[in-house]
Amino acid sequence: MLEKLAALAEKFDHLTELVSDPDIIADQPTWKKHVKARAELEDVVLAYREHLAVLQQIAENTELATDKSDPELAEMAAMELPELIEQKAAGEERLRVLLLPKDPNDDKNVIIEFRAGTGGDEAALFANDLFNMYRRYAEKQRWRTEIMNANYTDIGGIKELVLLVEGKGAYSRLKFESGVHRVQRVPSTESGGRIHTSAATVAVLPEAEEVEVEINPNDIRIDLFCASGPGGQCVNTTQSAVRITHIPTGIVVSCQDEKSQIKNKAKGMRVLRARVLEKMQEEAASSEAATRKSMVGSGDRSERIRTYNFPERRVTDHRINLTLYRLEAILQGEIDEIIDALVTSDQAARLKEE
Repeated sequence: MLEKLAALAEKFDHLTELVSDPDIIADQPTWKKHVKARAELEDVVLAYREHLAVLQQIAENTELATDKSDPELAEMAAMELPELIEQKAAGEERLRVLLLPKDPNDDKNVIIEFRAGTGGDEAALFANDLFNMYRRYAEKQRWRTEIMNANYTDIGGIKELVLLVEGKGAYSRLKFESGVHRVQRVPSTESGGRIHTSAATVAVLPEAEEVEVEINPNDIRIDLFCASGPGGQCVNTTQSAVRITHIPTGIVVSCQDEKSQIKNKAKGMRVLRARVLEKMQEEAASSEAATRKSMVGSGDRSERIRTYNFPERRVTDHRINLTLYRLEAILQGEIDEIIDALVTSDQAARLKEE
């Protein structure tokens, strides 16, 4: 491992020289490529150099601890050794994590799709709660959000909503949120006070760049129709809503959030590219990648990754057996503790496979 790290440090130093070279700076595409490559190595190289400093300190303290010419200094050096050895172990663990292959999608923006599952109106209201939870989390991260398409119920629930989240590390933080989310609570429409169980699905897709997914105009069919729902007098009178069908895959995307047909088409194409990219990645690594069905399930109550229990103010993530009793804060977007635990669990599982 140390040999590999030494080679990465050498590469990092070389890139540092390149990004300071006036000739390279003048060639902006090449300079940006080197800056990006350097940034990807920075964390692991800095951790490696900190680790080397700890190893050096251990060597020095070990030597001093056996020096009989200065018993007081030898005792101090020996007392510091256990802490330094702990730092060494922690540093090695951190370096192993940093050397894990990086998900190429981690730095991408994400498209999150929310859909009501089993539970009728209550499921749609819960889908809206989930949408607000992730929107608030994005605000805390200072990420930009934009609704790409939405289909609401008469009482303010969500049948389906597509949200774009733009910001550094968005996919790396949100990629484990895909699946069926289950809620247990007394619906506002329930007169008898009985607890109901409902579900909503969340799908998190990395946004695809045009260069990654080139869609042939001849492979798509675009249908125009009148938007439905809130929107003023233009609704049901102007054919601004857009339905895009990708003929080779059968993927269909609808967008009616904007009054402009052009804007709706642009939003729809962004969603379409993300779905086509997901399908391409699944087909390229079908034995490893989860399909959309396994990612979000059927929306049935029994297929769940997380349960939100209102009577007990409890949120449980069933994949890692994590239970937190602060439901209100979580619904306000304070989900870092859950996300951190999922990231740590994923890293531990990948380390076992190394």
